[in-house]
Amino acid sequence: MEKGNHSEVTEFILSGLTDRPELQVPLFGVFLVIYGVTLVGNGGMILLIRIDPRLHTPMYFFLSNLSFCDLCYSSIISPKLLLNFLAERKSISYSACAVQLYLSIAFGDVECLLLAVMAYDRYVAICNPLHYTVTMSRQLCKQLVAAVYAVGFVDSMIHTCFIFRLSFCSSNIINHFFCDIPPLLALSCSDTRINEIVIFVFMSCMTVSIFVTFLFSYAYIIMTVLRIRSAEGRRKAFSTCSFHLTSVVLLFGTLLFMYLRPTSSYSMDTDKVASVFYMVVIPMLNPLIYSLRNMEVKDAVRRAMNKLLTIPESV
Repeated sequence: MEKGNHSEVTEFILSGLTDRPELQVPLFGVFLVIYGVTLVGNGGMILLIRIDPRLHTPMYFFLSNLSFCDLCYSSIISPKLLLNFLAERKSISYSACAVQLYLSIAFGDVECLLLAVMAYDRYVAICNPLHYTVTMSRQLCKQLVAAVYAVGFVDSMIHTCFIFRLSFCSSNIINHFFCDIPPLLALSCSDTRINEIVIFVFMSCMTVSIFVTFLFSYAYIIMTVLRIRSAEGRRKAFSTCSFHLTSVVLLFGTLLFMYLRPTSSYSMDTDKVASVFYMVVIPMLNPLIYSLRNMEVKDAVRRAMNKLLTIPESV
């Protein structure tokens, strides 16, 4: 393979979600609303957790990081997606494509790993409630989050370096709405077997570690909850996990659909729809999932609104 030969392509053309002109403006409006809700929802969740002392617990510390991750994850994709709905030429520079790929993989990894850490947090809270504050100390929480970001960004650097050492000489049209690994591999005129091996090894290791964490955490949680005699106690215990489980099912259900379906049924159009769901829609849904039926968050919003409304009276 030619080393460092990137002179063939200086920019890429993104094909986008659709090539039908009559759908561009309506889709722009839909995704603008989704991105706006994502910014307000996740930004509001971060602010609420920061200003309300009652939410200064490990669970909400992890949730604030999840909201930050969703905010970044969506902002990597949505602005360029929105711009391309209205642009005649949907181009992205070579370096911008590399940055977009790097950040999307990094925050995607961070999101999955954060959900695994939150599963462990729920395990400690339900199975060892008397030792919860000692086990999930502030220092440990910070170390877990730092480790999650370190693993995500290192893993992303490896994949990005392996992708952009390839040559792109036959075409510069990416059949997607953002720079992702599969369409870039399909576009390359180099041998991609090493890339495929690296992707398989790293994804397998990360998937297995996350799956084992979920499996053991919720196996112990279910066994502990079933030993609770009162129905009310079981309901309260399960309710503390319901929001987290919903996020897990949405994200990993989409990812499993993308990567475990038969290759004979693979379609880039289907891949685009799935990518929209887990990269644009799920970051919007997460703050809604954790707030609409969460009494602690509702009470925090109520207290924040009361403080805001009483400010003019005290002036």
